Amino acid sequence: MSSSMVDWTLAFTTAQRLVKPGPEISREGAAAAVAELRDAAARAEAYVTDYTGLVTPSATAPVLVVDRPGWIQANIDAFRTILTPLNDRVAERMQNSALGGLGGRITGVEVGALLSYLAPKVLGQFDPFFPGQPGESENPGGRLLLVAPNVVAVERELAVDPTDFRLWVCLHEETHRVQFTAVPWLRDYLNGEIAEVVATADLDTAAIAQMVRDGIKRVSESLRGETEVSIIDLVQTPAQREIVDRITAVMSLLEGHAELVMDGVGPEVIPSVEQIRAKFTVRRKAQGFDAILRKLLGLEAKMRQYRDGSAFCRAVLDAVGMDGLNKVWTSPETLPTRAEIADPQLWLARIHPQPAAAG
Repeated sequence: MSSSMVDWTLAFTTAQRLVKPGPEISREGAAAAVAELRDAAARAEAYVTDYTGLVTPSATAPVLVVDRPGWIQANIDAFRTILTPLNDRVAERMQNSALGGLGGRITGVEVGALLSYLAPKVLGQFDPFFPGQPGESENPGGRLLLVAPNVVAVERELAVDPTDFRLWVCLHEETHRVQFTAVPWLRDYLNGEIAEVVATADLDTAAIAQMVRDGIKRVSESLRGETEVSIIDLVQTPAQREIVDRITAVMSLLEGHAELVMDGVGPEVIPSVEQIRAKFTVRRKAQGFDAILRKLLGLEAKMRQYRDGSAFCRAVLDAVGMDGLNKVWTSPETLPTRAEIADPQLWLARIHPQPAAAG
């Protein structure tokens, strides 16, 4: 029988059934919000390229304004792409097992439940796994998703100016779109690193059992506050950790660079940016059960990526200017390591060494 790690159809139907509905809004209001987000995305691209000096080709990486089910489907498509090599290996082992289909259904429900939790929280997302249109060799792939009901819900919750908030969100997300379209090798590099993590997954039954036992212990310690761990940490074998460190460094750079752009451009084009930033920073601090979920899902790690990546970009910008910072986009070899994200002087010494003093 055919086996799959995840029943993707069941994942989507589960998420669609469990996800909270969006805010109440008239059809006219929804159409206006979608139109304004599209316009804000177009304006934001120009602001980002002018500020950073990064040059993007035209008509690449489409911008899609979606609802929560649309975001769920897009992420299921991305997960399916990422996991295809691992799924093929699992299917080969499980093809004669009656448990294969059952396991896929169980995992499908779990993936659906996870996406239903995340779907109301995401304002926008660049999807680097979208392959682009067939036959368009010049298209670097990827797409930008803006989740309209979530943007409307948060701007109401924070009581901020909708027009300003929508442009503020688009500045961050368009920065990611510019990063991937202006740096053609970046998408393939990141996809390759993630593919390598998947390819090196240890499918040995005894190893998986030990990992689960270790995982239970570490989650228990995390919930007692003795250590910090996420589900993402628990699926790493020793062979994968070096790759994950590289991915973490890249994600920190991408997020920190977007924060830098938001703070650099925002005051010039968004009148209420200080109020938005202050209120949104408070909103990022989860409490109670939500805080536990965020920790276990690795979302707290993402908050650290914003902070650490932003500190790295600011330190480099102060030291060598925007042109100097843009050296990070030259090649995979000029990307900062995880250690360099934590200590920007290490990256500066490697990429911008001081000339030797004249004797």
